Amino acid sequence: MNLNSRLFDSIRVKPAQKTAAATPAQARCDYPGCAATGEFRAPQGRDREGQFFCFCLDHVREYNASYNYFNGMSAEDVAVYQRDALTGHRPTWTMGANRAAKGFREDGDDAATVRDPLGMFRARTHGDAREQVKRPKVGVAAVKALDQLGLDDSADQGAVKARYKELVKRLHPDANGGDRSNEDRLREIIRAYKYLKTLKLA
Repeated sequence: MNLNSRLFDSIRVKPAQKTAAATPAQARCDYPGCAATGEFRAPQGRDREGQFFCFCLDHVREYNASYNYFNGMSAEDVAVYQRDALTGHRPTWTMGANRAAKGFREDGDDAATVRDPLGMFRARTHGDAREQVKRPKVGVAAVKALDQLGLDDSADQGAVKARYKELVKRLHPDANGGDRSNEDRLREIIRAYKYLKTLKLA
């Protein structure tokens, strides 16, 4: 690029014009009876966010010394406000409590409502193997309770209930003509069934 070219001679730059800076009209102090200029802004309070008073220096100091955003709120309301302030006053949910996402689980009630055109959320199969629903592993105590009923850990709720009813009908003294020789075994079966009910396996 040739800086001495005659093309650069025709370029003219306008000199910057000095414009007078627009000065905003100074408001009067909002303190009653004060005629000074209100140069300093002070918030008007709760439920009036974005609105301000204009005070002079002396009155803004006085206002700030007595300002309390939570004035008139109960202790419970202040605690709720402080808890909500942790999330920026936006709604939150506990992890795993979003019912809309429940259908993505294999055992969810709303699994049919999830659109899954590619079958990504269905149980995977390998070759000709049947789809197997994942079952939660049960603890040692649950295995012992199932063993009391004569079942293994693959038994579902229906099988546990049916087996319990069958054993109670067979071992109860009323069904055996008053024979109380099986009472201890019946107690163990009832205790095992109640325990399985607490685990929602029965």
